[in-house]
Amino acid sequence: MRLHVDQRHERVLELVRERGSLRVADLAAELGVSAVTLRRDVEALAAQGRVQRLHGAVVWPGDAAVEAQPRQESAEGTVIGMIVPTTNYIFADIVRGAREAVGAQGGRLVLGMTGYVDSEDAVQAEHLIAGGAEGLLVAPSWFGGVPMGGQEKWLLDCAVPTVLVERSAPAGNPAAGLDRVRTDRAHGAAVAVGHFASLGHRRITAVLQEGPHAAQISAGYLAAVQSLGLDVDSGAPSVREHGDYEASIDYLVEAVEKRGVTAALVHSDEDAIVLVPKLQARGIRVPEDLALIAYDDEVAGLSDVPLTAIAPPKRSVGELAAKLLLQRLAERASGQRPAPRQHLELLPELRIRSSCGGDALAS
Repeated sequence: MRLHVDQRHERVLELVRERGSLRVADLAAELGVSAVTLRRDVEALAAQGRVQRLHGAVVWPGDAAVEAQPRQESAEGTVIGMIVPTTNYIFADIVRGAREAVGAQGGRLVLGMTGYVDSEDAVQAEHLIAGGAEGLLVAPSWFGGVPMGGQEKWLLDCAVPTVLVERSAPAGNPAAGLDRVRTDRAHGAAVAVGHFASLGHRRITAVLQEGPHAAQISAGYLAAVQSLGLDVDSGAPSVREHGDYEASIDYLVEAVEKRGVTAALVHSDEDAIVLVPKLQARGIRVPEDLALIAYDDEVAGLSDVPLTAIAPPKRSVGELAAKLLLQRLAERASGQRPAPRQHLELLPELRIRSSCGGDALAS
């Protein structure tokens, strides 16, 4: 028989008074309700001062063990959910950084994957929260990296604290008020353009993937080109636009042979590795005829011509996002006034190898 909310509250108080403390997940199971429902009950009772909530547990007010337990330095027993579209590419290191940060404070990271299907974001969130996740790190499957058509709504309705990872919402969108940690990809593209300019290149192009990071990379690239007074060869097709690389190869060959392009930024480095031998087969040598900088640095150093690359601080993104979420949970558990929301942007670095010709070789 399902208990009325008042009956549930009385039963929660009875059990906590008897046992001193209980994990929220265990208490939900004993009462036969979801973790989300039980968490709301506990928050209501805590607001009335009838119980205390601490790191995934509910405790009786004044319990000596609670008073002795440090609240900021440890997240012992805390379960953090993390939703990512894939564990390949940049997300492998982002997940690793988050897992290490959560584990270092005694918590556990639980993963949900969406396969870039945006409707799966909310499904995975519900599943993780029902399983006991007290907060979420989320890289939503927003194709352009920002929400469109109300894709952010489920985040705003989420019952637990949430930090966006490698995603953002534009000013004016309700999700812009969420905490977020991401790479400043525009800065990385500008660094690449600056490197080309330092080597004497005056006419350059960019061949980019469509996807969550394209707008940032393109914006940084165009801003740097304008700032440095370089010429842009525009009109490059998206990498793999037609399911292969032939459109990109045709464009680059013509750009070099007919329009004087001498340098190209390519996202991603996997695509750059595919393009190099195809260009050489068409008579365009890298770096002699065309300097290349790849973006992401997942495997750029393993290319036959080791590729200079822009490297996002992937592990640090995961680590700082996890620490920020743990801070929010600690604030909530202790009743502290929350610190201001944060938008953290980490700068990528240039890793110099041999694909620009004038570079000093580096691993």
